[in-house]
Amino acid sequence: MRMIAGAFYIPKKNKLNTLGDDAHFICEEKQTIGVADGVGGWAKKGVDAGEYARELMTNAIIAIGNEPDDHGVDPKRVLTEAYYNTDAIGSSTACIITLNGHCLHIANVGDSGFLLLREGADIYRSPVQQHSFNCPYQLGKSNISDHPNLAQVFKVAVRPGDVIVVGTDGLFDNMFDHQIEDVVKMGIQEGIEPQKIAWALAEHAFHYSMEEEAPTPFAEAAKEAGMKHCGGKVDDITVIVAYIDSCYNSYL
Repeated sequence: MRMIAGAFYIPKKNKLNTLGDDAHFICEEKQTIGVADGVGGWAKKGVDAGEYARELMTNAIIAIGNEPDDHGVDPKRVLTEAYYNTDAIGSSTACIITLNGHCLHIANVGDSGFLLLREGADIYRSPVQQHSFNCPYQLGKSNISDHPNLAQVFKVAVRPGDVIVVGTDGLFDNMFDHQIEDVVKMGIQEGIEPQKIAWALAEHAFHYSMEEEAPTPFAEAAKEAGMKHCGGKVDDITVIVAYIDSCYNSYL
């Protein structure tokens, strides 16, 4: 089997940092994808919060190239190597996913994550790692950051026709799983390629992020934490959509 993936990114408006704080990659040759979300709190210290995320993902691509061909990519090993080779100031969440045979192998730190859909319904959702509300686990070299050995490691069986939605919290804070399912289902029915579904999801998430009264996962989490927040959360939004396809038949 193989993954056929496409991505879309909407950075939040920031005249001083037009690149935003998110980063991602798609490595088709090694069947590996990844997202990272630079922790915005660093901006208060005059640090480009996205630089760490971008360097981490660049180093992840390099680490993937160093992986042995006979055993497939090990996401946690890749994440660990990228972590040690990243020198930028800052910190970041990260989620790296690789397809090896009939299984996804995942390493995840923080509140970026993924949703696995089968026949239009979600069958697996990665749990969030956070120290407290809106304070995710985050990789970095400071004494308040976390280490890759804390990464959640998953192995999930997949089959042709499955769809993976990977995103930073800009997606998952602003859209409920059933809303994501609806967008993906409509895209599949219309025969749309992964990149266009990623675009549609990012646009929907952006819309909800600007709503002041709409119910959102972030608003619900804030309420559970005893805080007042209505509507969406303005944030960078990164979405990767990947179709699981057989090696012989096109998904579409």
